[in-house]
Amino acid sequence: MKTQRFSLSNSEKISLVSNLATMLSAGIPILEVVNSLYEDAKGNPKRVLEALKDDLIQGKHVSASFAQFPMVFDAITVNVLKASEEAGTLDITLKDLKENIRKEMEFSDKIKSALLYPIFIVIVFTAVLLLVLVVVIPKIAIVFEKLRTPLPLPTRILIFVSTILLHYTVFVVGAIALGLVGLILLFRTKRNVVFDILFSLPLISNLVKEIDLTRFSRNLFLLLSSGLPITAALELIANVVIRKDTARIIRTSRDMVLSGKTLSEGFRVSKGYFPTIMIKLVESGEKTGSLDKSMQEISEYFDYQVTNTLKTLTALLEPTMLVIVGVVIGGMMLVVIAPIYGLISQVSVR
Repeated sequence: MKTQRFSLSNSEKISLVSNLATMLSAGIPILEVVNSLYEDAKGNPKRVLEALKDDLIQGKHVSASFAQFPMVFDAITVNVLKASEEAGTLDITLKDLKENIRKEMEFSDKIKSALLYPIFIVIVFTAVLLLVLVVVIPKIAIVFEKLRTPLPLPTRILIFVSTILLHYTVFVVGAIALGLVGLILLFRTKRNVVFDILFSLPLISNLVKEIDLTRFSRNLFLLLSSGLPITAALELIANVVIRKDTARIIRTSRDMVLSGKTLSEGFRVSKGYFPTIMIKLVESGEKTGSLDKSMQEISEYFDYQVTNTLKTLTALLEPTMLVIVGVVIGGMMLVVIAPIYGLISQVSVR
């Protein structure tokens, strides 16, 4: 089976899954559904539907067809569809899948919107810094040079940096480009090391853990409600969480479930990694036979926690970044103004 290397946007994916679910729920045969959607589709969704139509004509399952598009449908989605096809609940599962994609999209949007302000401040700060170094400093440097006045060390450093930027622009740009390439290569070859360092930072560590627990509980709910065995579900989810610690605990819990113990027991041996409320809800779900519903409640709880954590981080980050920008730009202005003030003082004395 040939693998297709392209992706769909979240809105395209939701539209595709939603339309499939709606028309299948209405009792329309799946091949007729795909043919109908294919007529109005454009771009990459049309390519997905074309492959799906060809596979259905050959007698293949929807899950097998979607497996050709790993950048569109991950392993969890494919296995959920496979389990639902075996159980004959494809239309219901597609609705659950649509809801899951929507929640994931909203979840990602929360994280992106929280990062938007810091990125904007960094871009503005860099632009102002370059403007000062390339436009302001050279003009003032000419004045200082004509007056032949002794300059303090910070001012000389600032003029030196400005001169380097103006006269050796190609080399500076080349050095920055090489640095970026080096960082990209480091990230690709030592991704785990970079993530370990990043995720060990105090505030980020807690946020990433909450994001992991949200994704874990949401995906486990989806997999269990589709009829997938809990051990297979845990194995799949271990590959989608961010932190290695979370993945290790999930795999340990899976091994304990295989040995005859419960999932809540597996969580208890994690030495406080999973909150008590989560363990209690899992334990309650296991006793009542509604573990999938418990995971849904847990995902909603941690979704709320992530939102609050992001608000707290943003509230702390905004004034901190403004202070840093103010101190740096203000410091540069003082470095420039100090020699001018010295000259004015000397003239006044004379």
